[in-house]
This record gives sequence, C-alpha cells and structure tokens, in this order.
Amino acid sequence: MLALLATAELLGMSLWFAGSALSSRYAVAWQLDAAATGWLTTIVQLGFVAGTAMSALLNLADIVPSRRLFAWSAVGGALCNALLLGADSLSAALLWRFGTGVALAGVYPPAMKMIATWFRVQRGLAVGTIVGALTVGKGVPYLVHAFPEASNAVVLGTASGGAVVAALLVWFGYREGPYPFPPRPFSWRLVHDVATGRSWRLALGGYLGHMIELYAAWTWIAAFITASVVASSGGTTASTESLASLVSFGMLAVGGLGCLWGGIMADRRGRPWLVNTAMTVSGSCALLMGLGFGRSLWLLVPLALVWGFFIIADSAQFSVLVTESVPPHAVGTALTLQTSIGFLLTAGVIQLVPRVVAWSGWPVAFAMLAVGPLLGVLSIRRLQRAPA
Repeated sequence: MLALLATAELLGMSLWFAGSALSSRYAVAWQLDAAATGWLTTIVQLGFVAGTAMSALLNLADIVPSRRLFAWSAVGGALCNALLLGADSLSAALLWRFGTGVALAGVYPPAMKMIATWFRVQRGLAVGTIVGALTVGKGVPYLVHAFPEASNAVVLGTASGGAVVAALLVWFGYREGPYPFPPRPFSWRLVHDVATGRSWRLALGGYLGHMIELYAAWTWIAAFITASVVASSGGTTASTESLASLVSFGMLAVGGLGCLWGGIMADRRGRPWLVNTAMTVSGSCALLMGLGFGRSLWLLVPLALVWGFFIIADSAQFSVLVTESVPPHAVGTALTLQTSIGFLLTAGVIQLVPRVVAWSGWPVAFAMLAVGPLLGVLSIRRLQRAPA
C-alpha cells in the first residue's frame, strides 16, 4: 500500500507545476511580466485553498471514502490540466489552473489519511515517503520541459496521463488499513473543535513558517537561476531555459530523499527535533542563495540541491503532528484545514517575490524567505514546552 500510494502521489501531483514549467513560453506568447507569470502558480494555490476549505467545512475528508475522493479528484485535475492546451490568453489559463488546484485538494490531503490507516509505528517514515513521492512528482513537468523539443502538449499530456493512472491505481488497488479512522457525520463544530486545540495551533504555526519559504522557492528557483546566469555571464534568457528547468527538477527531486531522511530521523529522534533542524538548515540556504546571486553555478547548483533536500524534509512531519494533536474522528478535517491555511499563505508569498525583486533585487527576495523557517522554529519550540 505504501508503494501504491507513493506511486499514485508521484503521478497525480505532477499536475501542480505543469503550467508553471511552461510559464516562460506563456510569458513570451502573451507578453506577461514576472508578476503576471507568477499567477500561473499562485492560482493553483488559491484553487487548492478553495478545494481544501470546501472539504474542511463539509468534512468531506472524514465522510467520503478516501479511495473515491482521490480517484475522482485526480481525474478532474487531469481534465482541467489538459484543457490548458486550448487556452489562448492568461485569463483562460488561470481558469483551468484554478480548477486543477481545486481538484488537487482531493489528491494530496486524503493520501496522508490513507497511509496513516496502515501505520502506527513508523508513521513518520510512511508519511515522509508519500510526501517525498509527491515532491518528485511536482518536478516531473520541469524534467520534461528541459528537453528542448518537448512541446506544450507533451508537458501537459504527461502530467494529465499520469494523474489518470494514479486514479486507476487507487480505485482498483487501495483498501483501508488495519488502523482506520472512524467515520463521522457532518458537523459544523468539527472545524471549531480542531481550531481551538492549542497543540494543533502550535503545529500549524510551525507549518506556516515552513510554507512561507517552500512554494516561493519552488516557484521562482528557475527564474532566479536564469537571472543569475544572465547577470554573471551575459547570456540570454532563452539559452538558459533548459538549464534552469533541470535545476528546478533537481531541487524538487532531491527533496524526495529529504522526505525519506526526515521520516527516519523523526521516528528516531522525534518530530520536533527533525522540523527544527530542517528549518534551520533550509533558512540558512535561503540566505546563502540570495548572497550567491550572480556567482558561479558550481556554487549555486549544489546549494540549491542542499536547499531542496532540507526545505521539504520536515513537511510530512507537520502532517503527522496534526494527526497526533486531534481526536481520531477529526484527522481528515484537521489535515485539510491545515493545508488550506498554509497554501493561502503561499499564494501571497509567491506574488510578493517578484515585487521584492523589482524593488531590491533577487538577493533580498530570496533572503526574505528565511523569515519563515525562523518563525516556524519558534512555534515548534513552544510546542515542545507545552504540557502533554
């Protein structure tokens, strides 16, 4: 089941950055500036927020069988992503990217709950494996785009085809584990009950600090690398596009290993130690990447890979902290509410980065992201001091 769900997440979550990987082409075709181009990712975040908010308010993750919710959501996301091929303007593209985000709300959070039904011991490693797989999956469109001959249809078709396969895997292959969460009828009070728990709020604080950094780094790393190469060697944007896509894929792909390492260390040394360590290292990398702008790729690429390893290594453990901070019947709603708030925050940060770049340049914009891990560490330390 772990292998099945990891494969399904890798394939299904390739939808996330399918439009973003093509953003440089859309920018040229539709004459978009950096802020407008950023909306190709931001709108997915907002769609995901809308989907998770609806799921949380209606308790869908706790009253709809996870297998059904995942499969139908993956198919819906595949359809919206494929329709992007027919978009002839930014507004049309944003419509389909928003729909993709809404659909992914039924692919990501339910998988966390699904794998948790199979593990009590080593749950951190299990959830880390799932998050690692979906992290690699998000990088797949960048890998496909790195091939100069890959058309828009190839990039988008690969992602949509993968999502359909993911739906079939879960529909025909998944079954509940030996530790199922009890079903719960709809209740407006369930969201309130989750949100008033102090442990959940402190875990959420750490997660939000993590999210301030994560998606902004993933979204803008290709543009950062391109601008850095142009600044250092005077090359053209077009000539560095494939290289930037490869670095972006590498940064996401190495995060899969980071998630596995994070799961192992969380089970051995505790989740608070793991998330504090990962956020400390990733925040330091954000500062160093900013300082390294315009310098040799022999410096920037290894630093980007270290950043990619640690920036996501703690992500799964926030989900595990949530499953352990609320009653069993509220786990699905708690996870969905957490991700809804977190991804709403990422939308704002993604749009903030190009504005900071315009004001102060790339070094300041990337160094700014280190504020998130700092706040996250402070929140988790409070959680450690909280009474059991």
